Amino acid sequence: MIAKSTAFCFDVDSTVCVDEGIDELAAYLGKGEEVAAMTAAAMGGNVSFRDALENRLRVMQPTRTSVESFVANNPPKLSPGIKDLFDALRKNGKTVYLVSGGFRHMINPVADALDVPRSNIFANDIRFDEIDGSYKSFDPEEFTSRAGGKAEAVKHIKKTDGHAVMGMVGDGATDLESRAPGGADVFIGYGGVQVRDAVATGADWFVTDFQDIIDALEK
Repeated sequence: MIAKSTAFCFDVDSTVCVDEGIDELAAYLGKGEEVAAMTAAAMGGNVSFRDALENRLRVMQPTRTSVESFVANNPPKLSPGIKDLFDALRKNGKTVYLVSGGFRHMINPVADALDVPRSNIFANDIRFDEIDGSYKSFDPEEFTSRAGGKAEAVKHIKKTDGHAVMGMVGDGATDLESRAPGGADVFIGYGGVQVRDAVATGADWFVTDFQDIIDALEK
């Protein structure tokens, strides 16, 4: 199924990158412990993602200035082997997308570092006040702002871009949901940063090293 897939969607936090971007931003804003607990609950599938997203942003109160400062001072922490994997996928004619419950402001530099077009990013947008740049809200129309959103994003990509067979790679429960009918045809669980039992059990294939996927492509 990997060889037949014409495209792969990747989760970002704890998959493409070794950290959880929202947690890192929260720590930068002095709300690290509180938000990390919320993230853990969301990743474990115990809280709907929209509720978790709204609660975390309410606690953090990020401003346009603070987010821009964070991005400028915290370059992407890419997972070992991820650039080689993306290069190998493209070499084999496969399109790469980033599908994340994180924030577009923070994922844009990740995409740039990995030569992924920004048009291939599906993530959340923070809305700021136009006058003082204070936190206002988030865009509720983004796929990944709601429960089951990653599955809907994958379905949208598959249909819009005409991919007959599509894979998804990720570490969390929201990534596993992408295996819904009409979504990802194969789900590869990644445990190189975090191993989540539900994901390891539910994945079509579970890896802890991206080299395993590269090797499978080359067979």
